[in-house]
Amino acid sequence: MNIMKVMDIYNRRIADPNFHVTPTTFIFSGKAASSYTFAKETIRLINSVADVINNDPRVNEVMKVCFIPNFRVSNAQLIYPAAEISEQISTAGKEASGTSNMKLMMNGAVTIGTLDGANVEMFEQLGADNMFLFGLRADEAEALRTAGYDPQAYVRRSPWLGRVLERMSRGYADGESYADLVGSLLYGGDPYLLLADFDDYAATHERLYAAIAD
Repeated sequence: MNIMKVMDIYNRRIADPNFHVTPTTFIFSGKAASSYTFAKETIRLINSVADVINNDPRVNEVMKVCFIPNFRVSNAQLIYPAAEISEQISTAGKEASGTSNMKLMMNGAVTIGTLDGANVEMFEQLGADNMFLFGLRADEAEALRTAGYDPQAYVRRSPWLGRVLERMSRGYADGESYADLVGSLLYGGDPYLLLADFDDYAATHERLYAAIAD
């Protein structure tokens, strides 16, 4: 969802050169098991988007994207102090716990995230001044699945989200399509409810940037 938001910002800036973009470097890091095809495709997508944005003079003065491979303690200790915003965006009910969110916050980062995992306890102690929550709560997510979740309905009422998915299908710098990722969202049930949470995530980003600017 994070890289989809980056793509959304890029698309809006290209469509309207006067669209305001808060200068931001988006730092991704991670690794994937050899058999985890979806995760590997996501990493490849992040790097493809980075190649486009970082080399596009229409946007690269206000936004950069980087992917630090093989996330581990030795590079995490460099990332945590550098971050101003901590993204903890697991789908509510899917993350048992975590420690990166605590380490980032202890190093001064403001958290944007779902009410999930350790975010729950952090929010109880720190409140809305230090954390920006978005998205479905765990019970709401379960109720949506039970009622019959239709990912395509969220795209139909969010044209900018539709443009992100269309560009993913066409591909980025490597010339290859990411239609399999799009298909898993639109036709594969979107198990992590990314499309359901996307608009609230994007709006919360704008609220966060406004608060930082103040």
